[in-house]
Amino acid sequence: MKSPSKKSNAFNIAVMPGDGIGIEVMDATLAVLDAVERRHGLGFHRDVRQGGAHYFRETGTALDEASFQAAEKADAILFGAMGWPDIRYEDGTEIAPQLDLRFRLRLYAGVRPIRAVPGVPATLNDPRAKDIDFVVLRESTEGMFASRGKGVIEDDRLARDTMVITREVTERLSHFAFDLAARRGQRKGRKGTVTLVDKANVFKSFAFMRSVFYEVAALHPEVEARHHYIDAMALDLVRRPWDFDVLPMENLFGDIISDLGAGLIGGMGFAPSADIGDEHGLFQPSHGSAPDIAGRGIANPTGMILSLAMMLEWLGTRHGSDACIAAAEEVRTAVDAAFGSGAVRSFDIGGQDGTGAVARAVIDRLGGSA
Repeated sequence: MKSPSKKSNAFNIAVMPGDGIGIEVMDATLAVLDAVERRHGLGFHRDVRQGGAHYFRETGTALDEASFQAAEKADAILFGAMGWPDIRYEDGTEIAPQLDLRFRLRLYAGVRPIRAVPGVPATLNDPRAKDIDFVVLRESTEGMFASRGKGVIEDDRLARDTMVITREVTERLSHFAFDLAARRGQRKGRKGTVTLVDKANVFKSFAFMRSVFYEVAALHPEVEARHHYIDAMALDLVRRPWDFDVLPMENLFGDIISDLGAGLIGGMGFAPSADIGDEHGLFQPSHGSAPDIAGRGIANPTGMILSLAMMLEWLGTRHGSDACIAAAEEVRTAVDAAFGSGAVRSFDIGGQDGTGAVARAVIDRLGGSA
């Protein structure tokens, strides 16, 4: 990934709240960003853009070209959630502008950290559950999703979608995985590990992906390279998730496994994500628009707040901003302190603290207060 020459603590971000709880968790997260700006001398110009399923119903487009251009020009994209079950395209598929952004901006690396948050009840009845800390690295532009909008139905008797795996994107994803594992290993004082998740024993496309992966692995001897079949990985993420580090995989597999991972740490409300390319970054929680709870003020904004931390770290690394990097770590620490102290408990884990209360608890703990 190229590092831009710009060095600044002022940034332009495209803000896309979207549908349902996307709007609610975005408001809560922007309040956290307000506090971060004041504390660290940062400045974020927020270019708020509408899009999503309800916007599609009103205008006939899910994300207009002006909004796409704004996202393309921004330093980063902060994204809530888009989509609504009852609003669909004519072919029956859901409105999902986030997928369009991934493809058009070549956001090939879907980074989905799965980390146990102190104070959040463990799903697994094992003391090691507190040590869960791995990253699902979802290739986000190819695989089965390359068939989006291109599948065919023949004479109402056969439907066909085609999986695509290319050398170029597999190489980029593999380098990204090894670089990420090396950084994580340095922070933890151990050797990083990358485990490719595939089905190379059955499909030629996955056998090709594995061969390219190991070619790249040879260029990163400081990181251990492994592979795991997708079915065995689903089993082992329940049996021993604390044993894994960075897990690159095909698009559809990553879509599924990242939800499994979120289930291990308390649910989708605690799962952040980023879609990263060589030039652009989009940051959003892993959850959707959640129509069943939208408008009730009970959505957990933690995944969105942790996605903000990912954005801050990415911007800081790209632009040489120590303030951004420090702010990112402070936000994560504040989330851990808010839940770890027992001061806040969101509805999705049996508590009574709504969206705003969670955000306020995080803001109150910025700077390390308990």
